[in-house]
Amino acid sequence: MITRRDFLKSSAIAALSLSTGLQATETLADDKPARGGSLIWGVETEPTTLNPHLNGQAKTKLVLRNAYECLLARSPDGGYVPWLAKDYTVSQDGRTYTFNLRDDVSFSDGEKFDAAAVVTNFQKLRKPIYSGSISAGHVSHISEAIAHDAHTVVLTVNDIYAPFLDGATSIEIISPKSFSSPQLKAGGPDIAGTGPFILDRYVKGQEIRFIRNAAYNWAPGNAGHQGPAYLDEVVYRFLPESAVRTGALTSGQVHVIEGISGNDAALFRENPDFTYQSALNTGTPYTLYLNVTNTPTSDVKIRKAFLAAIDVERIIQSVYRGERKRAWGVLTPADTDFYDRSIEGSDGFDIDLANRLLDEAGWTSRDGDGSRTKDGKRLTIEIVQSRATLRDQRDVLLEAVQAQARQNAGIDVVLRYVDAGTYANRQNDGQYGIIPNSTTTQENGLTLYFHYLPREKGGSINYSRTVAREISAWLAEAASTLDVKKRFEIYSALQRFALREQALGLPLYVPEDQIAATAAVKGAGFRPFKRLPENAYDIWLDQPA
Repeated sequence: MITRRDFLKSSAIAALSLSTGLQATETLADDKPARGGSLIWGVETEPTTLNPHLNGQAKTKLVLRNAYECLLARSPDGGYVPWLAKDYTVSQDGRTYTFNLRDDVSFSDGEKFDAAAVVTNFQKLRKPIYSGSISAGHVSHISEAIAHDAHTVVLTVNDIYAPFLDGATSIEIISPKSFSSPQLKAGGPDIAGTGPFILDRYVKGQEIRFIRNAAYNWAPGNAGHQGPAYLDEVVYRFLPESAVRTGALTSGQVHVIEGISGNDAALFRENPDFTYQSALNTGTPYTLYLNVTNTPTSDVKIRKAFLAAIDVERIIQSVYRGERKRAWGVLTPADTDFYDRSIEGSDGFDIDLANRLLDEAGWTSRDGDGSRTKDGKRLTIEIVQSRATLRDQRDVLLEAVQAQARQNAGIDVVLRYVDAGTYANRQNDGQYGIIPNSTTTQENGLTLYFHYLPREKGGSINYSRTVAREISAWLAEAASTLDVKKRFEIYSALQRFALREQALGLPLYVPEDQIAATAAVKGAGFRPFKRLPENAYDIWLDQPA
């Protein structure tokens, strides 16, 4: 059983280690935080919904985390730190999780934060009519959610499910009144949270504004300070083009930006008028997932040939000029518990192998453009990329993959950039050859369940559409043990099977986030574990009197 004493001890250690990191606010006598002011932040991605329960975009958590909070925060090593919950315990059988809540927290709509409010959130999330695919994830493992008393929540799961704590404590808690709001699906000012800022105004396609929550006094245990935020307000402007964000910062139109291209990093890194920071994300790399249920990628020889035809190292270096890290496995190196470094260097690039496999698969003829054909039909693989996640020069990256596939193996790759509705339909119907994606919202192996379980069993982002019995068995075995070493061994075996034997995906690069700001911006940084840009709570402006 994890005791309150153990929890608070680990929290203190986490807070101490964080104090030397990027996120902590300096409080030296000559650099004392100032209160007041408005911060303008240029961001790359606009939320598809402002409801934190329904928003699956990791990049937009930077925005939403200002207003919505979770039961526990994470420490740099992946541990847990008090937040809305003061502590927690796990029963000896691993099936019951008890959270002791703070008694001094309120939602921005005036409602009291208590055990009943938390239970309401979990009960709503278990209903597919509200949460959709989310209900098929970690929440679906809950057999019972009860308020033991006003400040104690007890969650019971059907069976031991090792990733449960990661998932359950990352759910943002919203006011029970929000569930009766007409804004529930789209989100908006009516969806109240407990955060240090309150959502005040949203202008679609332009900006979103948050104002300081003057009553706020319950920051997580690893925050840079306690009490209300320093800033009066923070405005996030949606600037999807990297060059536009860079220009807005250098011209003084915004104070800070995120998402800096490899070409622009040196502009800020080497300029004393700005600060520049970067951090690798947890979760999964930007990966090309090959559909095993749709031709021609249903043929494992085609999938293996595609992987062998792409020189990933050369592409990443060419596109990002040394500013991004090449990916190797199903998880990123930032996942401290389950990333298997032994797979690094096992490059599968082999032009001769790619062409031999395609010959064996019967694609021996070529048309006038050099593309392989069989029975008069061209070997075409369609990549369907959502415009909502088309960032970080990924269009240039995909074009480089397209060029190599044709040049090295005669594979005709067609790029389709689609809107959210078309993307959802294609994903649901399986009408694609490849879907590229990365995830950052889950950690400690939890994301593997969403990526590799059959869709009907919780694989809501199983883009390869695999139903391999071996993978399902490994995931079930890993979920049923709390032994981290054993889970690591299982996930390592799964990784080699998925990438080497089944060729379900081609990892390209490790997503990272970057922050560039004027020298006047103090306290900006990253979340200690997921390494996404943190909200504006600890930020202040060093402005002339």
